[in-house]
Amino acid sequence: MELVTHKKFKSGRLMPWGKGTVVRGAKGMVYLCGNTATARDYDPTGATGGFAGDPAAQWREVLANIKSDLEELGSGLDHLVRLTFFVKGPFPNGGVLSSPNYRLDVLDDFFAEHCPKHCSDNNPAPSEVIGVAALAQPDIVIEIVAVAALPD
Repeated sequence: MELVTHKKFKSGRLMPWGKGTVVRGAKGMVYLCGNTATARDYDPTGATGGFAGDPAAQWREVLANIKSDLEELGSGLDHLVRLTFFVKGPFPNGGVLSSPNYRLDVLDDFFAEHCPKHCSDNNPAPSEVIGVAALAQPDIVIEIVAVAALPD
């Protein structure tokens, strides 16, 4: 399988998201559900159970879940094709990137440890960041959807 993520530049400056990923010869694709930082005791039917703390803790939990889910399904972080971030407000400056719930620093720390090629200053997977007023439960501040290729 060949997976090539193309870098995105604006005025010669590398952007913290990729332009696009071309996948050739993959066995298939993995489309993960939206991942949130729900605790082990979480029950969506009864809306009981907890969530993994502050925004940074939630980002770390979600990213660890994505890594684990991809590996369980036969793929991995190296084979990421796309990430979608749903970030809960507030948005002090009007944009999603101004939200205290948007944690690029945590994302980069995670990828630096587990898959350096996807750090925002290297060659990150294509992504979009979408600001939302609410997610499934009031305490959830980040939900991430991942798409990855299945290697040969």
